[in-house]
Amino acid sequence: MDNMLGYVETLSALFILLLGLGVLAIIYMYIVDKTQNKQAIRRNYPVIGRFRYFFEKQGEFFRQYFFAMDREELPFNRAERSWVYRAAKNVDRTVAFGSTRNLEPIGTIMFMNCAFPTLEEDAVPASSITFGRQCRKPYITDSIFNISAMSFGALSAPAIKALSDGAAKAGCWLNTGEGGVSEHHLASGADIVYQIGTAKYGVRDEHGQLCDKMLAALAAMPQIKMFEIKMSQGAKPGKGGILPGKKVTEEIAMIRGIPVGVDSISPNAHPEIKSVKDILTMVNRVRKVTGKPVGFKAVIGESLWLRDLLEEINRQGPESAPDFITIDSADGGTGAAPQPLMDYVGLPLKESLPLVVNLLVEYGLRDQIRIICAGKLITPSKVAWALAMGADAVNSARGFMFSLGCIQAMQCNKDTCPTGITTHDPRLQQGLDPVSKAVRVANYHKYILYGVGLLAHSCGVTQARDLGRHHVRVIQDNGLSIALDKLHPYNETKH
Repeated sequence: MDNMLGYVETLSALFILLLGLGVLAIIYMYIVDKTQNKQAIRRNYPVIGRFRYFFEKQGEFFRQYFFAMDREELPFNRAERSWVYRAAKNVDRTVAFGSTRNLEPIGTIMFMNCAFPTLEEDAVPASSITFGRQCRKPYITDSIFNISAMSFGALSAPAIKALSDGAAKAGCWLNTGEGGVSEHHLASGADIVYQIGTAKYGVRDEHGQLCDKMLAALAAMPQIKMFEIKMSQGAKPGKGGILPGKKVTEEIAMIRGIPVGVDSISPNAHPEIKSVKDILTMVNRVRKVTGKPVGFKAVIGESLWLRDLLEEINRQGPESAPDFITIDSADGGTGAAPQPLMDYVGLPLKESLPLVVNLLVEYGLRDQIRIICAGKLITPSKVAWALAMGADAVNSARGFMFSLGCIQAMQCNKDTCPTGITTHDPRLQQGLDPVSKAVRVANYHKYILYGVGLLAHSCGVTQARDLGRHHVRVIQDNGLSIALDKLHPYNETKH
C-alpha cells in the first residue's frame, strides 16, 4: 500500500512537473513568436500559428487521402503557391519523381526544347527596351517582371514598404495602383509607375477633376518613370475601385483626397473618356504635362474599339499613340469585386494578348506601342509564355503577394488578412516585417528571371526577349498540339 501511494505521489509530481514545463514552453514560444519577424502568422497568432506550419508540412504526406491534389485549387493551386514560397525563401525549388502536371487537358502549353540549347557562357542578360522614345524623358529598362498595380489602402503600409524595398533590390518597377503615391512607395528609390484611376486619386482638384499642376509635381519626382491611365482591371471590368470605409485611414484619406472612414468607390469609367479620340486626348495631355511615357490599362472584351483606336492613331500620326498598353486578364483579382464581374466579364490573357499584339502588327504600330500584360502570371513558365506571345514586360500582383507571405485566405476586402498584407489592423500588421519580406520579394523576382532564362536557353535562344510563338505549342481538342504561331498567326500589315 505504501509502495502504491509512493507511485501515485511520484506520478503526481511528474505530471505537475510536465505541466509546469509545458506552461513554460508555451510562454517561451509565445515570446519567441511575438518577437520574431520572419513569419507573420506566428507573430499575429503566437503559439497557435505554429500549427499551420505543422499541418502544412504533414499535408504533404496525407494530402492524397484527404485533401485536394496539388493542381486542383483555384485561383492558384498548391503547386504554384509552393513554388513561389520556395523561391521567395531562397530554398530548393527542384522536384523529384516526375511532374504532377497533366499534359493532356486542352490548352496545356509546352515549350519546345532545341537540339542545341544555349550554353551558359553564351547566355546574355535581357535586352533593354525604351518606353516613350519621343518623350522628353523616355524610360529605358531591362526589367521583364514587375510589381503590378496594388493601391496603398488595398494593401497595408508594411506591405507597400516591403514591395518598394524589394523592387529596388530586384531592379524592377512598382505600379502604385489607383490609390496615389505615398512615402512608403518612394522611400526605397525604386522605379515607380503612377496609375491614374477613374477617381484621379492623388492628381485631382477640389472638384475631382484631373489637375495638371499636381501631375507636373509628380512628374518632377525622378522615381516616377511612367504614367498609366486605368480604364479597367481584371477583377472588375466595368466597375471602379472599391475600398471599404474601414480601410480608409487618415493617411490614406489624405493621399487620396477623400473623407476618413467612408467607402471609396471610384467611377466605373473616366467621365472625360467616351471615345477613342478621348483616350488619345487624355494620353497626350498627361504626356505633355509630365514629359514622361503614358499608356493605358484595360481588360479586353469587345474589341472593335481597338481597331477604331488604331485607325485614329494612324489618322493623327504615330506621335499621338500611347507609349504602352497594359492588358489585364479577366482572371485578375487582388481587389474587392462583385462576383458576376469577376467570374464572367472580359477575355482571359491567352486570347486578349495575341489579339492586341496582332492588331498592332496589322496597323504598323508594334514598334511604337509597348505591351505590358498581367493576369495570374506568377511562375516562370507563364512569364515566358507571355513573352513568347509578344509581351514586352509582365506585371504580377498576386505573385508578389505570395512572396510577402499571403496564404490565399481570401479576406483581402475584410480588413482581417491574417498575414498583415491587406489589413490596416495594427495588431495584424505587426506580423509583416518589411525588412525581411523585401528580401523575399527580391528573391522571388530573381528566381522568376532565372526560370524564364532556363526555358529560353532550353529553346535555343540567348535571352528571354528572343522567345517567339514558334517556341510554344498548345494542346488542342483532338489531344494533339499545335504551335502558337500557327494558332495565332500575325496579321498582314495594312499601314
